[in-house]
Amino acid sequence: MLLVKDLTKKFDKVLAVDQLTFQVNSGEVAVLLGPNGAGKSTTIKSIAGLLKYTGSIKINGENNKSVNAKKIFAYIPETPALFDMLTVEEHLEYIAHAYEVDNYKQQAEKLLTRFDLMDKRDKLGKELSKGMQQKVSICCGLLIKPKVILFDEPMIGLDPKAIKELKKVFLELKEEGSAVLISTHIIDSIEEIWDKALIMNEGKIVLLRTRKEIEETGESLEERFFEVTENTENTSPNIQ
Repeated sequence: MLLVKDLTKKFDKVLAVDQLTFQVNSGEVAVLLGPNGAGKSTTIKSIAGLLKYTGSIKINGENNKSVNAKKIFAYIPETPALFDMLTVEEHLEYIAHAYEVDNYKQQAEKLLTRFDLMDKRDKLGKELSKGMQQKVSICCGLLIKPKVILFDEPMIGLDPKAIKELKKVFLELKEEGSAVLISTHIIDSIEEIWDKALIMNEGKIVLLRTRKEIEETGESLEERFFEVTENTENTSPNIQ
């Protein structure tokens, strides 16, 4: 489970994230939505331990920056950050050793096959297109079989087949009991996947809804999104 409590992040005098509190349960797919500048990526990077912040972030009860938390946590950034001089296969080997994943090769081959990377396994990171780099990044994240996993705009740059496979992966992670958080501004890309929607605007969660709650109102997630994000004067959380 991922638990975020009173997360606040300032850049000089700019308040990017303002006392954010939410949780993503095991076996749940949550989507973090919001317009550009809403604070989504800052939130994701704080959870990933890449930024200093105030507040509390726990991964299965452990501080997010602790070794125990990092062992069960994966982060797929919006912009892939591969090593230029490692091959695709060496990236997976590196991750396997770093996370002490035993007998990883069979799982690595399954992931490479699934994302059409087998014929690229000997290519260097710098030789890959952005879409290919994104697929390698996804494979590396999935290799450790994380209990909590974050995706920041994961479908940008992917081809249609890879997007289809990634959507299947989200549902498989849910079935396996992982807590999944997807940050995106493309609502259509996650329409059939999410269990809980967190809509951000101006650094706050302005709407928190489960799929059941949205369906009971007869509204669509897209309608609720525009309703709460276009009304910039309403920045207090609506979680009822």
